[in-house]
Amino acid sequence: MSIDFKSAKGIFQQIADNLCHQILEGKLAPGERVPSVRDLAVEFEVNRNTLLRTYAMLEDNGIIVNKRGIGFFVADNAIELIRTSEKQEFYTNDLPMLIQKIRLLKLTADDLNDLLLAINENKKQ
Repeated sequence: MSIDFKSAKGIFQQIADNLCHQILEGKLAPGERVPSVRDLAVEFEVNRNTLLRTYAMLEDNGIIVNKRGIGFFVADNAIELIRTSEKQEFYTNDLPMLIQKIRLLKLTADDLNDLLLAINENKKQ
């Protein structure tokens, strides 16, 4: 992932979002050690203090846990916490804009068939 330095969203938040998406995608599993601050700072080409802020925020939100002297690990309930947070953000920010766009464009269920198929597929999982 690359950082969008022009984004209104802070760099530390972009990195946190990236780590959360890796957890949701199964690239980082609950109980697994997350990359070190130093390693991610090099990967994202940012100051280590930025990563410390990211990790502090994720720890405050219960997404990661710090095992002193060992490192940071994905919390056992991280997936549920992230999904709850992401759903709330979606319902608050994204869905109203999507509904407005659907109304403006007068889209029908046939137009949104791929979306409806994806939603129905989630029910099966």
